[in-house]
Amino acid sequence: MRLWTMAVAGLGGAALALSLSALTANAQESDWEEKPYIIEDGKVDYGTYNGYRRYHNTCHVCHGPDALGSSFAPSLKDSLKTMSYTDFLEVVTNGRQAKRSGNQDSVMPSFAENGDVMLYIDHIYAYLKARSDDAVGRGRPERLPPEEDVVFQEWKESQ
Repeated sequence: MRLWTMAVAGLGGAALALSLSALTANAQESDWEEKPYIIEDGKVDYGTYNGYRRYHNTCHVCHGPDALGSSFAPSLKDSLKTMSYTDFLEVVTNGRQAKRSGNQDSVMPSFAENGDVMLYIDHIYAYLKARSDDAVGRGRPERLPPEEDVVFQEWKESQ
């Protein structure tokens, strides 16, 4: 999960400190978007594991098990190779209608009102990005032990 802290010391350097903080936050955001998951010894962090659970609770009905797609919804494993987090968030939040091969309409409904999706959108993205990067295989991934999982520790501290 993306958590940043900003520290501004002294009023004279406030503008510089805010600029540096914004640059750091942008760099961290970019790093997170490129690799929003942690995998060690084949085990995934809390966010990626939770993303797997949330994906298979809601999204797999159309997009297939393990994000491989179906006859009426695309493979998200493939889509996330080129789709940014911002675009992913836009589509999940607002939905989308598109033409697919054979002039077949493809409709992605809006999930803006679905708490099981929107509250965990970063986790779902982390799981799908890990699948897209071939960093995690098919099926239920193993989880890092909670005491070794920095994502879980951040989440626990935020509760």
